[in-house]
Amino acid sequence: MNQLTSFMHRLCDNAQEETLPRFRTGTIVTNKLDAAFDPVTEGDKNAEKIIREMINKTYPEHGILGEEFGNENLDAEYIWIIDPIDGTRAFISGIPVWGTLICLAKNAHPTLGIMHQPFTGERFFSDGTSSWYLGPGVSSQTKIATRDCGALANAVMMTTSPRIFSPQDKPAYDRVENAVKLARYGTDCYAYCMLASGNIDLVVEANLNAYDVAALIPIVENAGGCMTDWQGKSIDLLNIGEGHILACANKNLQKEAIALLNE
Repeated sequence: MNQLTSFMHRLCDNAQEETLPRFRTGTIVTNKLDAAFDPVTEGDKNAEKIIREMINKTYPEHGILGEEFGNENLDAEYIWIIDPIDGTRAFISGIPVWGTLICLAKNAHPTLGIMHQPFTGERFFSDGTSSWYLGPGVSSQTKIATRDCGALANAVMMTTSPRIFSPQDKPAYDRVENAVKLARYGTDCYAYCMLASGNIDLVVEANLNAYDVAALIPIVENAGGCMTDWQGKSIDLLNIGEGHILACANKNLQKEAIALLNE
């Protein structure tokens, strides 16, 4: 494990000290929006503070893009992209499909990524070459890979919720859901890790931010999958636009999904 990957794991170790003790404990929730519900907890804020402090101390020349406390030095060659609790709604509901997401991007291209779920003791991560799993049932890190279901009609799809799609996007999403064998909801970052580990076949989402997806891109891609926008273009982390995300187990499945999304 190289130095940067080891550091990424240490960031997760320290963030866990702020998130896990607040899970299923009735933690205080604050709403970040006036006209809608966008929750944040002390766990989100304190975990991101710890991660930022460690990065600034160890790699002061690096930039940071974070959900809770904004951006620092985005002109740097290396930028850390942080979502301290991806799936805060799941977190406050006591459902263990939330995770801490940390990515290291070089020249705005995500190279290392990790999703840590401390309640289940699981980590899905990419070292820049391969993708790996650490957790219950394995004695050491185990390489993961996507599967080939053959066609969209055989696919299992996940999305956080059909309600994340705008009225303009919902018909496109519906075409894909109607074409697959099974669709499941409410999985946040966990969906992409299930894709990377060969348990499902595609994820379709919209209205996401850079910190929602950056860490997941290398995990999916280095497991053999592909992760793009709905047109098949690479995701621009510094200008993510409407946050249309399509993650697929392989290019053939991606081709089918893109055709339906843009019909």
